[in-house]
Amino acid sequence: MGFSHIGQALAAKEILDLVHEDLQRVEKEIARESTAGVDAVTNIGRYLQNSGGKRLRPMLLLLTSKLVGDTNETAIRLAAVVEMIHTATLVHDDVIDVADTRRGKPSANVIWGNHTCVLAGDWLYMQAFQVALRLRNFQVLDVLIGLTQLMVEGELLQLESIGEIDVTEADYMELVHRKTASLFSACARLGSLAAGGTEAVEARMADYAWNLGMAFQLVDDVLDFTSREAVLGKPVGNDLREGKVTLPLIYALEEASREERRLVERVLSEGSYENVSLRQILDILHSHGGIERARRRAQVFTEKAREIITSFPESPAQRALAAVTELVTERDH
Repeated sequence: MGFSHIGQALAAKEILDLVHEDLQRVEKEIARESTAGVDAVTNIGRYLQNSGGKRLRPMLLLLTSKLVGDTNETAIRLAAVVEMIHTATLVHDDVIDVADTRRGKPSANVIWGNHTCVLAGDWLYMQAFQVALRLRNFQVLDVLIGLTQLMVEGELLQLESIGEIDVTEADYMELVHRKTASLFSACARLGSLAAGGTEAVEARMADYAWNLGMAFQLVDDVLDFTSREAVLGKPVGNDLREGKVTLPLIYALEEASREERRLVERVLSEGSYENVSLRQILDILHSHGGIERARRRAQVFTEKAREIITSFPESPAQRALAAVTELVTERDH
């Protein structure tokens, strides 16, 4: 059962109250560690840090750490590391996607240019590993190296599929696993490691967060078609304009007519809604149930995440992590 807007607000407040002080420490750590010897890198890092992100990944790491044991300095440092890695991927993604906006503001590549942003993203990646290296923990480095490889492979897979209409559900799920769910899973794994959790607990938390990450991305791809630009922080229907066929459209295309497929192909080839309107694409999605079917698929991942987290003993952190599953599914941006 979904939360009402009031219920969502209360759940979000409960979660934030639990990690508020820790997140402030994380923000200070990010600001300190994102200061480079070159002004452009520092300015890009600060611009993105102040652009209103949800900080969901650091929160996930911190809550996992609280669930398993307690939040210590290692957890704070690792929460900063995962957010820096996430920021680096956003910088690179915007360059690759030729994006104009990010969270309702001009994207970094529009302000500083592609060349500078690619190098700034590289610097942020390396700096995140530099921070992690100071912990002198091979398990942590193993998780982060594996994560980075998966995410880069995911970006390459996405590049191969740009402009292609015949993307399968299996192709899509593999992409989401590599680009999004792997980072969520790594956050929970690192939170457990920081708190001294057993291998069994670490694996269960990683599974919880992987399912959460899958649900998060599926909901994101639904919102790309159903939200409003003012809420979403970027143009609606942007994924298809950028040549990406996501799950709602994959489902709709399974039943689409030849003419409907031609309309989708035209948007993919032209990279705009000038000759085929977004309304026409939305009509295809709704008439073949693509959006609703994608929502139900997201719910399957959400329910699996909830099933895992409710198997842990009740505690403030456990309740917060259970609430996160609802917030991910029911959010509007």
